[in-house]
Amino acid sequence: MSRQLALDTIALKPVDRFARTEYSLEYHQAGLHRVAGPEPDTNAAVRGLYAHWGLDFLWTVEDGLTGDWAKLGRCTDMGHAEYAQGGTDMRPPQHCPFEKVEEVWAFDAVKEYGLPTMTEQVAAYESWHQQKRRDFPDQLCTGGYYKTIVSGAIQAFGWDMLLEAAADRDKMEKVFDSFFRRTKFHMDAWAQTSVEAVIQHDDFVWTAGAFMRPEIYRSVIIPRYAELWKPLKRAGKKVLFCSDGDFREFAGDIVAAGADGLIFEPVMEFGEMVEKFGSGTALVGSAVDCRDLTFGTWDTVRATLERTLELARHCRGVILATGNHLPANIPAPILEQYRAYLQAHRNR
Repeated sequence: MSRQLALDTIALKPVDRFARTEYSLEYHQAGLHRVAGPEPDTNAAVRGLYAHWGLDFLWTVEDGLTGDWAKLGRCTDMGHAEYAQGGTDMRPPQHCPFEKVEEVWAFDAVKEYGLPTMTEQVAAYESWHQQKRRDFPDQLCTGGYYKTIVSGAIQAFGWDMLLEAAADRDKMEKVFDSFFRRTKFHMDAWAQTSVEAVIQHDDFVWTAGAFMRPEIYRSVIIPRYAELWKPLKRAGKKVLFCSDGDFREFAGDIVAAGADGLIFEPVMEFGEMVEKFGSGTALVGSAVDCRDLTFGTWDTVRATLERTLELARHCRGVILATGNHLPANIPAPILEQYRAYLQAHRNR
């Protein structure tokens, strides 16, 4: 484990082994119990789990003092599917508070949810980050923001109203701009903290790719990303862009806008990402698919691991991860084989 290794990897400096991260390890209660004994729900237990897996990097974001929009104004709870062990995270969808598309077009996220003062937010972010550093000193803990422009609109309106409203580019641009302005406040705040790297999370596509016209991404969304990242870049922070789904069509635009790294799912074909971006952009992902881990054979998983490692050796900076998480129903034996294989083959 080495937070410095993660930093050097993102900075594309030479390293002697591949950096590692994983997502949702904490869902694996059996693994936590094996590492920590009868008290798995503690930071010490989680630190032990991260050490067992040899993690160098943690995917961490924080939406700030006014991040709970349900307490501040209108937003849409689309519910949550079963993911955690025992389905403890399952939540039914709630009624959307937006009845007409005209209500969406009239929406302003800054007015609806408000913002703290910059001084308050910078102090809160710095305190949050320093606590992360104390809790997990061996991993690079990022700053970051989750409900960026498109993800913010999804959170506010839900998919149905968003898709209907986005059909009118001109009317929707000013709505997207309000989510941009909220996000810009938080990027300005992160720029004044001691974090070394910031994750800009925005689920702006689907598994099948773009759900809006490509022109909207290139003229409305991505230019605003570039503006979000200017204060971070001036402050010497590294910017890692993260989205679910397949954004290969826009990956080059994202890098040109200023992203130092791309965090992606296996639907973003790893070989293509390495070929196009491995020489100048940090990549966080792999060719491993959690569906193979969950429902496939070890031979299938090992083949994707071997392919990942061969491709990764052509990258200047890569953090290995199963990009669509490690769900709680992965069989324990194959999960342990996966962990042990990467532990044994991490040297570049």
